Amino acid sequence: MEENLKTEELNRYLEFDLGNQSYAVHLLSVKEVITVPDTTPLPNGPDYFVGIMNLRGQIISVVDLRKKLRIESKTLGLEEAVVIVDLQGVSIGLIVDSINKVLNFSISDITEVPEVQSQVNAKYIQGVYRGEGKLSVLLDLENVLNINEIKSYQKEVA
Repeated sequence: MEENLKTEELNRYLEFDLGNQSYAVHLLSVKEVITVPDTTPLPNGPDYFVGIMNLRGQIISVVDLRKKLRIESKTLGLEEAVVIVDLQGVSIGLIVDSINKVLNFSISDITEVPEVQSQVNAKYIQGVYRGEGKLSVLLDLENVLNINEIKSYQKEVA
C-alpha cells in the first residue's frame, strides 16, 4: 500500500541548464524539444523575445529564457535547444543552454525557496530540488512568461 502512495506522489520535470545553474519545468507542460530553428524577429519586442517560428504549420513565439531571467549563457550555440511548452493553450518555445534529463521525485523532495538574494526573482520559482549532488531550480512558467504579452505578439503576425 505504501508503494502505491509513493508512486502517486512522483513528479516528473525536464531539467536543463541556463548559464551555470540547472533549472526544471514540469514535464506535463512540455510538448517537445527541438534544435534552435530559424526565427522571424518582430519589431518593438522585449530583448528576450527572439521572434516567431513555424512548427508544422503552427506559429510559435520563441523566448530566450536566459535573457528573460537575466542569466548569462555559458557558451552560445553549443548544445542550445528549444523546449516547446504549452501554457494556457499557447505554445511557446524556450531557448535553453542544454537539456539534461527527466527528473523523477516526490513532492517531499522539494524545498522552499530560501529567503536570499538570487539571480532569478523568487516569484518565478516553485521550489528547489536537491538531487545527485546538485540543486535544480523548479521554475513557475506561468509567472516567468507573460502569456497575454505573448498572445498579443502572435496576433500581430497572424
